[in-house]
Amino acid sequence: MVLGVDPREQSVPALVWAADEAVRRGLVLRLVVAVPPAHDGLRYDALARQSALGIRAESAIANAEDLVRELHDGLRIATERVNGVPATVLRDMAQHAALVVVGSRRLGRPAEMFSESSVVVPLTARADCPVVVVRAPEHTAVYPPTVVVGVDGSESSQAAVAFALAEASLREARLRAVWVWPRSVLAHDDGEEGLAERRRLLAESLAGWAERYPDVAISQEVLRGHPVEQLALASQESLSLVVGRRGRGGYSGMRLGSTVHGLLHRAPCPLTIVPVPLHEGRTSDPDLAWTDRSRSCTADRAGPPAPLRTGARPPPRGTVGRADAPVRRRVLRRGERHAAHPDQPPAPASPQARPT
Repeated sequence: MVLGVDPREQSVPALVWAADEAVRRGLVLRLVVAVPPAHDGLRYDALARQSALGIRAESAIANAEDLVRELHDGLRIATERVNGVPATVLRDMAQHAALVVVGSRRLGRPAEMFSESSVVVPLTARADCPVVVVRAPEHTAVYPPTVVVGVDGSESSQAAVAFALAEASLREARLRAVWVWPRSVLAHDDGEEGLAERRRLLAESLAGWAERYPDVAISQEVLRGHPVEQLALASQESLSLVVGRRGRGGYSGMRLGSTVHGLLHRAPCPLTIVPVPLHEGRTSDPDLAWTDRSRSCTADRAGPPAPLRTGARPPPRGTVGRADAPVRRRVLRRGERHAAHPDQPPAPASPQARPT
């Protein structure tokens, strides 16, 4: 599990949520801080700002590690400082993660969309794994604990249902599946027949899941109104709200649905945005791809996680460099070694190279 550490202002709710979830899932928690590149590397003030930001990043990740160890002393933790644009660094790391967790700086919509320091929107729009955005803490004092999932029948919402059911089972919580039916300007589409049709579609979207998760109580609701408003109201006292990256609404070219855009600013609990899983042979059942990937830290890794500050993982695309990258030395051939060190006699040739 990857947690993005903000060197400007660390989100304590996101840090606590990520640490608890890593323990719950048995995952390694990798704390990552990204230092954006200086725009004008030739100017002294740009280099000074870059150096100051690097010092602040080191302090932020050290403080985050100390807090996590106070919360869960036995949790496996790795820390990593990477030079690069934060959204790009985290998106590249999402290729090998079960979850990516970030806090919310509560930027306005224009700043979140167009600001260079924006992380949430570009990350959630392109990450290969589910992204959890923690604006507010989860509501653990409410009984029974509930996970809310938004359903609209799209392929993306099916992936959200699969993730939400696995999360509810892990939390010993009930699942509240909500289909929001926007009010129509056409009177004939606003009657009992339309309501019955939405209930039927919702039941079809959840068909077969009760048998896979018999320990999870599933409730189904069709609500009238705006999707963002109704989902925010439905999740006011929930552990989390789970939605697909793109629903049936919005423009077909958008990577992030309009409902997700609104919930990024309105969700009253941790918000999980689930993409459609890439079918790379992780499991024979595509609906269970995120479930298998997030239950074990080795489910989607080619090898064990990189040790602390080793730089074993190749640097993400577009990064400026890594402060802890290992030095690579080229091994000289026999003739080159003699040319580089004429005082030393050349090494004898191997027996296979001698003439008979």
